[in-house]
Order: sequence, then C-alpha cells, then structure tokens
Amino acid sequence: MAKIYPLSEGVFTVGHDKAFVPFDLGNDELNARPVGSLLVEVQPFLVVTKQDIIILDTGLGFRNTEGDMQIHANIRKLGYEPGQVTKVLLSHLHKDHMSGAVYHDLNGVAHPTFFNADYYVYRPEADYALQTGYPSYPAKEVEALLSTKQVKWLDSEGGLIDGYIKFTHSGGHCPQHIVFLINDEGDKIFYGGDEAPQLKQMKMRYIARYDYDGKKAMELRQQYAKQGHEEGWQFLFYHDVKTPVATL
Repeated sequence: MAKIYPLSEGVFTVGHDKAFVPFDLGNDELNARPVGSLLVEVQPFLVVTKQDIIILDTGLGFRNTEGDMQIHANIRKLGYEPGQVTKVLLSHLHKDHMSGAVYHDLNGVAHPTFFNADYYVYRPEADYALQTGYPSYPAKEVEALLSTKQVKWLDSEGGLIDGYIKFTHSGGHCPQHIVFLINDEGDKIFYGGDEAPQLKQMKMRYIARYDYDGKKAMELRQQYAKQGHEEGWQFLFYHDVKTPVATL
C-alpha cells in the first residue's frame, strides 16, 4: 500500500505580481494583503510505492532557519533521506512548483536537489517555460534543471512511466501542464497540480482567472472529480491549506 506524505513549505498569499508572501494563519489578515491576493499552501508530496520513492513537484526551494532546504528537512523528519528519492514528477515548471528542483551552492553552482532521482519533465512545457520566462517561470532554475543529466523527457501527449505511473497532457492551467495517476497495486493516487489544487475547487463549478484556459480547467476539474469518485482515487491537493489528501 502506497504511503503519502505532504511536505508543507508554509502558507502564502500570492497576488498579481506572482510573489509568494508568507502568511501566518493565527495573526495575519487576508484583507490586509493587496486586492485579489489568494491564500494558498505550497506543499510538494512524498509518495512511497512498492518500487519508488517519489516527489511530486518541488516547491519554492526555500531554506529553513538552519540553512537546510525545507524540502530536505521535511523528508528527514519522516525518516527518509533525500538521496533515497528515485523519481521527481513535475506537473509544470511554474516557480512555486519547480524552484526546489535544484539548488545553488555558495559558489553559485547548481545541483539537483535529489541527486539520485530521475526528473520527469514534459518537453513541450520545458520549451514553453524557456520562451516565456518571468514572472511565472524561473529561468535560472529551469535552465539549471534542464542542463543536468537527470532529466527524463516526456514527449507524447500521454503514456506510462515504468508501467504504473500514467501521465497526461491536460493544458488547462498553463498550455503544457500535465497530470499524473499512480496505480500502486490497486492504490490510485491522482496528482493534478494546479488543475486540481484544492478540495473546494473539485466541488464548485467556476472559471478561475489565473488559469490559461479557465473553461477547460473548470471542465477538467469536473472530469477528475467524477472519475476519481467512481474509481476511488486519492487526490493530492498542492495548494490546500487544510486538506492535502482526500477522496471524493
């Protein structure tokens, strides 16, 4: 049976400038933030299957007060080591989802955050990220990741990774977004990235202004919710402040 662990980097507000500003749920007021700010969690996931230790998206790449990468510290608290990670699955390359894929040492040299892992990247998304750049795509981190030998390119509209991880080009939140469905001995774990970011969005029908194709993203959420309910998927919600994992 697969094990699922959220790896929270914290709660933030994000506004039109795409800046992620830390938010203290006990003391801060959302109304005090710029108009239109969204309240979001940023939380990659660690999924342990029969054959892999998987990271789903890699967060903002923040360091904690001890100077360690937050994602590394979170993994170690769970009893695992970053070097045990075998696969990193990236839904898209927006900065809050991939900046933790690499880190820069004191000399400015970039290194993969998970040095023993294969990084699965949808090639059209990589091309789009390099063409588009800031503020959504962190060019420095994207270029550093793509220059490593650890990238495994996903070139087709859909397929299987090692026979049990299904990826599908979806293209609702950003043009080359992909989603993943892990089938680990009957456990079905769905990760929809920013097309299924919060539990409440799976229960409401509305067009979000931050999606590239809001109508398509709305329809995809309805599709995921229906199929997931029928097939007993466990949903992983990257931006949900209260409910990181749920079934529908």
